[in-house]
Amino acid sequence: MLKIKTTKAAILTKSCSPLVIDEIELPSSLEYGQVLVQILYTGICGSQIGEIDAKKGVDNYLPHLLGHEASARVIQCGAGVKQVAEGDLVVLHWRKGLGIEAVPAAYVWQGKPLNSGWITTFSEYSIVSENRMTKVPENSPLELLPLLGCAVTTGMGVIVNDAKVRIGESVVVFGAGGVGLNVIQGAQMAGAYPIIAVDLFDNRLDLAKKMGATYCINSKNEDASIKIKQILAECGQGNGADICIDNTGNTDVIAMAYALSHAQGRVVCVGVPKNDDKVSIYTLPLHFGKSIVGSHGGGAIPHEDIPRYLRLIRSEKLDISSFVTEKYSLPDINIAIERMRSGALTGRCVIKCYDV
Repeated sequence: MLKIKTTKAAILTKSCSPLVIDEIELPSSLEYGQVLVQILYTGICGSQIGEIDAKKGVDNYLPHLLGHEASARVIQCGAGVKQVAEGDLVVLHWRKGLGIEAVPAAYVWQGKPLNSGWITTFSEYSIVSENRMTKVPENSPLELLPLLGCAVTTGMGVIVNDAKVRIGESVVVFGAGGVGLNVIQGAQMAGAYPIIAVDLFDNRLDLAKKMGATYCINSKNEDASIKIKQILAECGQGNGADICIDNTGNTDVIAMAYALSHAQGRVVCVGVPKNDDKVSIYTLPLHFGKSIVGSHGGGAIPHEDIPRYLRLIRSEKLDISSFVTEKYSLPDINIAIERMRSGALTGRCVIKCYDV
């Protein structure tokens, strides 16, 4: 029998609408490979904003739960679970890690089935597949751990695995949100120069500079393409950027990134366009060394990457505390979402889901 019967959760009931905070029922027992966790803090990723706004098209799974990055405490393990045990502190992540991929949990809300994936985190308690969690030491920073579930692992993975940045290469980063800021910090750690950050909001660009951007451009106030070309020329790269990374999903920005990279340049698409948006590019350079690729979470391997990044945090070689600029409680999650959507939120926010 499950130790917890009900939990408060934020539910997406209608696309492009605020989440509904309500009690939901948990199943009577855990399935093979499932783990019951108490959510401590969850982050909100741009992917959730996209889900709420039905960015990929009609949402056929309404109503459903959301969230894919959190710190949590293991409460109970289902049959077959070996990677974690009751009482463990874990990072929850959407990328697959070690262990069983269990069936999604069968929740009930108002007497009807409530859809859920292998991981959801906008709730006090959640039933998560074993392979979506990684055990971490007890002295790990609870409020910062959610960033290791997506923002940090994605941003660093984009630099190491997708862009394969080499020392001295130029990197242009479009979009300085949670992932973009980690991309910028990763580029700085990899020895890139110059690192050019482009965004619509000065507050984000100020933080981008702190994270390692050598030049910042507010594309609301000036033509980003002209300014980037000018900066690159001043740095001895008049032929274009080595690497352009788009976190916006804006098709015009993706096309700009492609045009600004040089003949053998690399373009990495992290942000996802709306399902009916298209990008128009001249493909001939792709036959002669230029490349454009999509990133899937930076190719992160959670059980390898999370311990490594925790070591860097402890040694003060990786700064993630600066990214968490606001904190909210679960009932106020819609406020946090709106601040993200409007650009008022500078870095990343965390939601306290339970009294820890």
